[in-house]
Amino acid sequence: MVETAGGGPGDGAAEVLDRPLPDGVRKRVVQIVSDGFGGLTLTELPAQLRQYARFAPNRRAKFAGNAMAAALETDPLFRRRIGEKFREAQPELAGALDSGSPPPAADPLDVAAAAYVLRPAGWVKLVTAAGEEAQRADAERADEESRAELERLREELARAREQTRAETERLRTELEAARKEAESLHRKLRAALSDVKRGEAALRKAQGEMEAVRAEGHAQVSAAESETRRLKARLGEAEAALEATRKAAREGRSVEDMRVRLLLDTVLDAAQGLRRELALPPVSVRPAETVDAVEPGRMSPKDIAARALSEHDPAILDQLLALPQAHLVVDGYNVTKTGYPQMPLEKQRLRLLGQLSQLAAQTGAEVTCVFDGAELAAPVLLAPPRGVRVLFSKPGVTADELIRQLVRAEPPGRPVIVASTDREVADGVARAGARPVASAVLLKRLS
Repeated sequence: MVETAGGGPGDGAAEVLDRPLPDGVRKRVVQIVSDGFGGLTLTELPAQLRQYARFAPNRRAKFAGNAMAAALETDPLFRRRIGEKFREAQPELAGALDSGSPPPAADPLDVAAAAYVLRPAGWVKLVTAAGEEAQRADAERADEESRAELERLREELARAREQTRAETERLRTELEAARKEAESLHRKLRAALSDVKRGEAALRKAQGEMEAVRAEGHAQVSAAESETRRLKARLGEAEAALEATRKAAREGRSVEDMRVRLLLDTVLDAAQGLRRELALPPVSVRPAETVDAVEPGRMSPKDIAARALSEHDPAILDQLLALPQAHLVVDGYNVTKTGYPQMPLEKQRLRLLGQLSQLAAQTGAEVTCVFDGAELAAPVLLAPPRGVRVLFSKPGVTADELIRQLVRAEPPGRPVIVASTDREVADGVARAGARPVASAVLLKRLS
């Protein structure tokens, strides 16, 4: 029998498997080779398998399975050596295969794998039958698994249907409750909308009535305000006319009285001054004393002519200010810009007013200083010095015009001296009866 399995006449070496080795059979074949692999020496192994000689059986079956299956198929000597190792390991199964009657209780896959390695007569039929049996067993197992899976799926489907039925019933109940609640809310909403519409209509009506009342009230208020403004305007005009009448009457009396009194004082002072100047004796004048002649010790007409002063001599200003009730009117900026134009306007004013205060104290004359108000950027905070009246012209009125107004306000006969270099001012005041003096003369007198 061994000889027959080794390749003698009548064995199954000439048989050929016409289909791929079934998967289960192949795994058992690889396991048989792996088990017999360790009993061979290194020289007994095919060259391509020698590298796996030191591997453990399980690891060898995992990594060298394909190589061992190929060597078993293509190398008869290697296959015979593995078959001998298998005969030693399982002599009963090997003997049954050699006799052509495998044990009925043996696993078909083990029988097919042993037949594939030992190659007894009819091994192809054994391998094919084992493959078919394995396929049938796999099919039955798969069918059983499929039936079990189908039953499980049916049970899950039944549970899912029951849950779906219960969930549907619950949702239907909730939907019905929600529908009833929605209908109730719709009814309440319609009632609320009706109330809102009625309220809006009432509000619009009230707003219309209120607008009408407001418009009527505005009209009445506007009419009353217009009437009030008209009456206030008429009252203001009447009060202004009355005040103007009173002021005119009051100013007319006061101005005229002041002018007459001032003129009277001027005449009296002039008479007293003339008496002092002439040194009239208390006795009456003799006719002989009226004859013009030069007495011993008195000045001749030549001597009097020699005493005449130049009009640029500051002594002329002293003589004019020595006249009774003399009034000096100064064109402020004309004097300061003639004497010290490089200084700021504020310092110009302060310097001139300080000098005029000293002049007023020395001469006792009335002093009025006039500045042009058009050059002011803001109201001037200025305390007028003692003895000096400080005036600024109003908007639209020049300082020259204010000076002419002051001269015209004086009564005829009062000595008024105007200090200004402006030729137009000098000519104007001269025509009004005042005595013009150049600004340079006043500056010389002040210095």
